[in-house]
Amino acid sequence: MKTNIADLYFEPLIGAEAIDKRTTEIAKQINADYKDRTPVLVGVLNGSFLFTADLIKNIEIPVEVTFTKLASYYGGTSTTRKIRDDFDLTINIKGRDIILVEDIVDTGNTIHYLIDKLKVREPASITVCTLLLKPKALESAVPELKYIGFEIENEFVVGYGLDYKELGRNLKGIYKKVS
Repeated sequence: MKTNIADLYFEPLIGAEAIDKRTTEIAKQINADYKDRTPVLVGVLNGSFLFTADLIKNIEIPVEVTFTKLASYYGGTSTTRKIRDDFDLTINIKGRDIILVEDIVDTGNTIHYLIDKLKVREPASITVCTLLLKPKALESAVPELKYIGFEIENEFVVGYGLDYKELGRNLKGIYKKVS
């Protein structure tokens, strides 16, 4: 079933039930990996807000949550390669375990920018958790990438927080652009 968003059409790629199941699995792994620690989850706005919220609902260990806001798409269907840094962290992360929660890692440029920016603040560790990974689009390895929801082809997607022209974030699943 095709869905129209702005001037493009999309079809289902990953259903809401699969996302829920995988999010629960990732949360269980975080619970095990950070037992006896209190990590700080840093959601990268706007795209990761639903994934971050659902992840937190399933994490049972003590966890702090904060957000930062970066952008590189600006309403289009491909990265502009220019990172706009709209909102910085408001907490001290020195000596803390940080889990960056992303909606999607494609080229890796934005997540590298954020990791480099945070490393100078001397956290104990930085780990990346992403709902989606486009391995064929990745321009350089991201050693901090530990938790991956789904690997997808290098296609433009919307839904579950991801948008096209600020629309489509409210779709319960992930949809890919129809050629």
